[in-house]
Amino acid sequence: MKTSQLLIPTLRDDPGEAETVSHRLMLRAGLIRKVAAGIYTYLPLGLRVIRKIEQIIREEMNRAGAQELLMPIASPAELWKETARWDYYGKELLRFKDRHERDFCLGPTHEEVITDLFRREVRSYRQLPLNFYQIQTKFRDEIRPRFGLMRGREFIMKDAYSFDLDEAGAKVSYQNMYDAYNRIFTRCGLTFRAVEADTGVIGGDVSHEFMVLADTGEAMVAYSDQGSYAANLERAEVLPPTEPDTTALLPLTPIATPQRRTVEEVTAFLQITPRQLVKTVLYRAGAESIAVLIRGDHEVNEVKLARLLKVPDVALSDPETVQQLTGCPPGFAGPIGLHQVRILADWAVQGMKNVVIGANKADTHYQNANIDRDFTVEEFADLRNVQAGDPSPRGAGVLTLAKGIEVGQVFLLGTKYSQKMNATILDEHGKERFAIMGCYGIGVGRTAAAAIEQHHDDKGIIWPFPIRPISSPPADREPIRKDHLNRHTSLFRIDGCGL
Repeated sequence: MKTSQLLIPTLRDDPGEAETVSHRLMLRAGLIRKVAAGIYTYLPLGLRVIRKIEQIIREEMNRAGAQELLMPIASPAELWKETARWDYYGKELLRFKDRHERDFCLGPTHEEVITDLFRREVRSYRQLPLNFYQIQTKFRDEIRPRFGLMRGREFIMKDAYSFDLDEAGAKVSYQNMYDAYNRIFTRCGLTFRAVEADTGVIGGDVSHEFMVLADTGEAMVAYSDQGSYAANLERAEVLPPTEPDTTALLPLTPIATPQRRTVEEVTAFLQITPRQLVKTVLYRAGAESIAVLIRGDHEVNEVKLARLLKVPDVALSDPETVQQLTGCPPGFAGPIGLHQVRILADWAVQGMKNVVIGANKADTHYQNANIDRDFTVEEFADLRNVQAGDPSPRGAGVLTLAKGIEVGQVFLLGTKYSQKMNATILDEHGKERFAIMGCYGIGVGRTAAAAIEQHHDDKGIIWPFPIRPISSPPADREPIRKDHLNRHTSLFRIDGCGL
């Protein structure tokens, strides 16, 4: 087809709704058009890019031995209730009733459906290992869809699911997919890092995210400057202090801090640094109230806290609850005299001496507070976000922080789904065993958007050659006329060569 016959509705000006480079350029270049919040139509050139990425994914998944199938986007509530995710998944799961008043949902992921298929069709260990994949539309009812294809509600995803007899086989399947993902994103022309990640609502014990490094990324990646360690901010580990503080203990002293609530206000008033103050942050974890003690210049990592407490998530206590638990307004909470609250502390607090803390009294703090003498802590753990310059938790070097865009994630699930859904197989001795599972996802549209974030200049998109929307004409054919392209070259370029 001639370029002049293609629908390429370019825009002269930047759309006001676009917050990222990829969103702005995809709209201006006529790749996508918005239908509703987080829902887009792929126009002809945009779809060409998607199909190029899908082809790379298919080639590498097939090379890795995975079998392609296609599951329905709608799935019955009964399957989700078997794994308890019908309620646990939250409002992102778009639920609806059919004409017979039966509950269904639009699948944000397909662990339940594939596990149901497996338990019905696979019986013997001789049929393993198995890996099934699909490229299909998903739906997650994001509370704040934004950034175009980066965080949409409806999106195209490649999801795969492996089944093995034992942990050793599952680790081989996991590594197989890990290697395939490295090949996929390399072939797409992306600069990326595979980083350790939290498993979130998917579950399991081991996970890696594939992060495209870009200044506009929403996620933060921590990696060692001298080794291979890399993790996202939710997962990045902090080591406990190694040098004991031998400072002599000073007398506990209350001090008036009128209207000084924040770390910045209190430390400026007392002429100390945030490293000399310990914040008391109150959380609700299910029916339990939790106080987390953390150094003034650190931030609580709520994912680590939820993992330690073995709960799905935690929430900051509201001002009314803070008043009820401490007897004072927010900003003055502290661990001394705090009752009916479980007190946890970050590793960094363990070695601190003579710190400033809230006094559980309005406009008052304590100076020279010390653990064990003045208050007790039930447990110390890694509960904070890493910071640039922290020691690498594995090997030499220190951590560096960079922004990234998640384009894929792999999970080693274990028996989370197979056990709940009774997906068993017979081993070589005729004994029933739960299948060991893994799952593996790639955001296809997000990969296209991430490529733009990395490959553009002030004149527009510079597509990596393998995913360019239009190929160069063969040498024996008449080249595309320049006057057919002059409307689009400021938005679409391949290595400076127009489309």
